[in-house]
Amino acid sequence: MKIAIGADHAGYRLKDELVPFIESLGHEIEDVGCDCSQSVDYPDYALPVAELVAQGKADRGILICGTGIGMSIAANKVRGIRCALVHDMFSAKATREHNDTNVLAMGERVIGPGVAQEIIRIWLETPFTNGERHVGRVGKVMNIEAQYAESAKSE
Repeated sequence: MKIAIGADHAGYRLKDELVPFIESLGHEIEDVGCDCSQSVDYPDYALPVAELVAQGKADRGILICGTGIGMSIAANKVRGIRCALVHDMFSAKATREHNDTNVLAMGERVIGPGVAQEIIRIWLETPFTNGERHVGRVGKVMNIEAQYAESAKSE
């Protein structure tokens, strides 16, 4: 898979540790930055990752900031993105199986590299459960998104 990855100043160290790990799993990385500890704005890195995934130029995206909260909020503003904030292995598996998430957000100040690696491994390897109830629920979420996009156009 091609994985887009981005981080702000509070997550770039963890991002830089995770890139070789993801590559070792056989995935291609597109790193959109940042690469410094100088304060930057997380939406400036969440947006390009989310756009790459939404446009089909990346299969999945990974975002890292201090807590993962800001990145997940920003990514979920992009149509077609289902970003989950995850800090444990159970949630990593469940968000793929039940929600068909295509972007993962994590917080460098919340988890360490070992836990982050295991979360990513599980999240990348877990397929979406195509069971009727999960497909229907994801469909409802996508319909909400489409309704709001249409109402914004008519305003």
